[in-house]
Order: sequence, then C-alpha cells, then structure tokens
Amino acid sequence: MRKLFLTLFYSGLTPKAPGTAGSIVALILGMLLLKIVPDSTLFMLSILITAIAIKQIDIYEKEIGEHDSKEIVIDELAGMWLALSICGITDENFYIMGALAFVYFRLFDIWKPSLIGKIDQKVKGGWGVMGDDLLAGVAAGLAAAGTYQLILKFIY
Repeated sequence: MRKLFLTLFYSGLTPKAPGTAGSIVALILGMLLLKIVPDSTLFMLSILITAIAIKQIDIYEKEIGEHDSKEIVIDELAGMWLALSICGITDENFYIMGALAFVYFRLFDIWKPSLIGKIDQKVKGGWGVMGDDLLAGVAAGLAAAGTYQLILKFIY
C-alpha cells in the first residue's frame, strides 16, 4: 500500500521520466478534482498528502536504503496540486491555466533554481523529497498566474 501511494498508483515506476509521468497523473487528478471542489480544498489536500507522505517516505527510504528514489512521485502530486490551487484557475481559463501550471512546475522541478535546488541538495528524508516540489509548485502557480495576466494584457 505504501508503494502504491508513494509511486502515485505506480506511475513512478515508468522506465523513462517517472517525474513527468507522476506530474501528468497529478495534473489529471487535480483537474478532475477542481471540477467538483474549490481550489482551497485542493490546496488543503496537498498539505494533507504532504504530511502523510513525509512520514511514509522516511519509512520507505529506510526500507530501500536510498534517498529520493526516482520512483517516489507523490511529491509531484503535492507540488502540482499547489500550483493548480494558487494559479487562479477558473472555468474560463481552466485548460490554459492547467497547461501553464504543468509546464512551469516541470520546469522548476527539473531546473531547481535557487532555494528549490538548495532544499533538494541539503534536506534529507521526507522533508527533502517533498520540500523542493512544494516550493516548485508555489513558484509554478505564481508564474502561471503572471503569464496568464501577460497573455490577457497583450493578446486579448
């Protein structure tokens, strides 16, 4: 059950780009949830999943003897859901905001600029695995919101 949760329904076991696979699953689940719950609920679910994941990652890392295994992608879900919950998604901009949040989240999660990279390198255990993705999610949500405002200003 732990592996099912941490690998996000085994999407983290894909041989190529498990982080992207997990992010796609997280995007789909998040977008489906946003059709039935407000963005504040998605935000709170992200925090709840983070709290559960930190403990479960600590246990799992001891079991397998490896920090931040590529198969762990629950951190992508938490980060992606944070991005979706803070980007300002509405019915009118639903798909473009989903796409922008996804692109920016993957960009920040792979590139790991500034504090995101420091957390990834220096923080161990569940907090280290989750922390960089949470910060990437916040950055992605803000970047998506800013980009959308620029699109509205210059294109529409």
